[in-house]
Amino acid sequence: MLSNGKEVIMYNGNENITICDHPLIKHKITMLRMKTTGTNEFRALVEEIAVLMGYEALRGLEIEEIDVETPIERAKCPVIAGKKQAIVPILRAGLGMVGGLLTLMPAAKVGHIGMYRDEVTHEPHEYYCKLPNPIDQRKIFVVDPMLATGGSAVDAINLIKEKGGKDITFMCLIAAPEGLKRLSEEHPDVKIFVGNLDRELNENAYICPGLGDAGDRIFGTK
Repeated sequence: MLSNGKEVIMYNGNENITICDHPLIKHKITMLRMKTTGTNEFRALVEEIAVLMGYEALRGLEIEEIDVETPIERAKCPVIAGKKQAIVPILRAGLGMVGGLLTLMPAAKVGHIGMYRDEVTHEPHEYYCKLPNPIDQRKIFVVDPMLATGGSAVDAINLIKEKGGKDITFMCLIAAPEGLKRLSEEHPDVKIFVGNLDRELNENAYICPGLGDAGDRIFGTK
């Protein structure tokens, strides 16, 4: 189903999932997939895509009018209301998307949630959580380049909700259908923005066709 130039994919009646269809996003994700794309270019592309996706994800920000003196006259003009946003990357790959979102909302506070995936069970384990206060009064953007099994995203959002977070949006560059389904079913109230929905997970729980390990490619590690 198409809505306002966006493809909306529904799981169990949930219309909170947006697959971004902008040509620039699709083009830049293709560049990310290429194994010949080096660390510096990969890092820059992740940040650029975050800006493009953020533009769409931030449509829901509330605005209010203030009095402004222009060179011509006084006028009532709109500004972002409250300015209480929080960006929460899932470590470590999520850090690559933070700069792009801060370009759009430089006053946002940044929290961090650390997760690592068990190589055998593929289940996530938390090792760090630090969120801006008061988290319950903020519009929260959880970011991670990849949504594979959905375990890390689900657990990260569970942590945020346990600490009082309510207004939550999740953003990723690519997602597997399995992870998107799990996240939308376990957190149907969370808005989800995806750069591209890939084909499937393989037997090792890697997204196909995917783009490799986003963290390794952002930070130049193996």
